[in-house]
Amino acid sequence: MMFPGSSNLSIAVEKHYPATLSKARFPLRHGTCSEIRTSGYEFVFNLNGEIKFIRGLDVTWPHPAEQLKRTDGNDWVYYTVGDISGENGIISWMGEYYLPCLPYPSNAVWDVNYFQNATIMGAFAEWSQLYGNLYALQNTGTNSRSKELVSRILQNHDGVLFERSENLHKIIGGHVSVLPPDTRHVDYEIIPVMIADGCLYHCDFCCVKSDRKFHVRDRSDILEQIQGLCRHYGRNLENYQALFLGNHDALAAGEDAIHFAALEAFQAFGWKARNITPFQFLFGSVDSLLKSGAGLFQTLDQLPFHTTINIRFESTDPSTLRYIRKPVDASQVHAAFQKMCDINAHYRRVEITGNFLLGETLSSGHDESLARLLESTPAVPPGKGTIYLSPLKDSPNKRELLPRFYAIRHRSQLPVYVYLIQRL
Repeated sequence: MMFPGSSNLSIAVEKHYPATLSKARFPLRHGTCSEIRTSGYEFVFNLNGEIKFIRGLDVTWPHPAEQLKRTDGNDWVYYTVGDISGENGIISWMGEYYLPCLPYPSNAVWDVNYFQNATIMGAFAEWSQLYGNLYALQNTGTNSRSKELVSRILQNHDGVLFERSENLHKIIGGHVSVLPPDTRHVDYEIIPVMIADGCLYHCDFCCVKSDRKFHVRDRSDILEQIQGLCRHYGRNLENYQALFLGNHDALAAGEDAIHFAALEAFQAFGWKARNITPFQFLFGSVDSLLKSGAGLFQTLDQLPFHTTINIRFESTDPSTLRYIRKPVDASQVHAAFQKMCDINAHYRRVEITGNFLLGETLSSGHDESLARLLESTPAVPPGKGTIYLSPLKDSPNKRELLPRFYAIRHRSQLPVYVYLIQRL
């Protein structure tokens, strides 16, 4: 229901969008939120009164389907639809209609610096102006429900939002430097629970690696995180339908840790009470995949989640593996890849996806060996086993990598997309 307010504002205290995020060309919306509109902008807030989206409404805004989004890590990300539409546009290499333009260095094949766009940056000035107008709105005869919303919004000024992001990282014991690429299916909206720290490898090329030695968190630590996250997210928990078990190689934590954390989160975050099947995302490595027995995947398949595990293969070319100093050989990568295909064929609720590198400085045999691997792989069942190509961060002219991406994708029997490194 809409409530007219002062200063040319209209307020929707609660708007109910579809419960599940869909692949849509228009701005991404799902769950329940609050909305305030001015003559020129749309401001969307989560159920705690925290600003979530800003979108321009007049003809000066770059595109009606583009918007700014604030993440739980307090980053402002600009979503663009790109400059090419149709089958060769963003959807062809991202698998989504939008490209998230990040405010920090990443590995995108196409960079958009929205800080240089005066119209987009003007949205932040409008947000500051709206915030000031809401103070005046407190003292008007506005509907009581609108007043409650305004009060929640005013409690979440920029300083508080920064503190909340710091508190999130404190709860889980550190930052999340990269999210699995498959979290794009939920627009990177996940609840993070760390069950392990560190990485089995420390490859030279990696820009998100941890210098910690790999170790598994104990159950008391996992429970403390889950309890703290319940308090942190508050009422807005109901808008989340995805869990990230971190950090860089949660698969190596083993069956007991994964099973324990997943079931505790399923209960505590309200998914059991709401009778839904949420998503669960993990990272894994070549070694952790090869060492995982059938019992682990049977357990995952029986959990009340759709589980996706992303494996960092990087390359099947021996020269490239030596160049990036990844401590595995090509035979191990091939064995792990075959195991990925077998798991995808046998388990209904478990999917394994894979990462490979894309870059001008890699061995000349890298692209060809990868293309041969992907063209000889049956897509069983269709749609599972997505392959992500991750541009090396220091590659010059990243957009010029797209022809190489399309050449590999054209020969692949599996879905192939670009991996955009996004943090939390």
